[in-house]
Amino acid sequence: MLFRSAADTGVGAHCLAGVLTGMGRDGADGLKRLHETGAQTFAQDEASSVVYGMPRAARENGGAQTEFSLGAIAAHLARFP
Repeated sequence: MLFRSAADTGVGAHCLAGVLTGMGRDGADGLKRLHETGAQTFAQDEASSVVYGMPRAARENGGAQTEFSLGAIAAHLARFP
């Protein structure tokens, strides 16, 4: 719901968003929609995920541009303008 709301408001080009460990695909589908509006997107990598379902779905549907380990996400966020 959060990602879809951000996509609908047109702020995609100003967003950095990602999905972390978890099940299902609702977040992955929302991330894809947000990415389609210009957001920079990522997913947690398989090695550091407890459950790789949601991050995998985000990679498979094209919603996540890159993957990061849990320990590397903070540094990635800090580089966002």
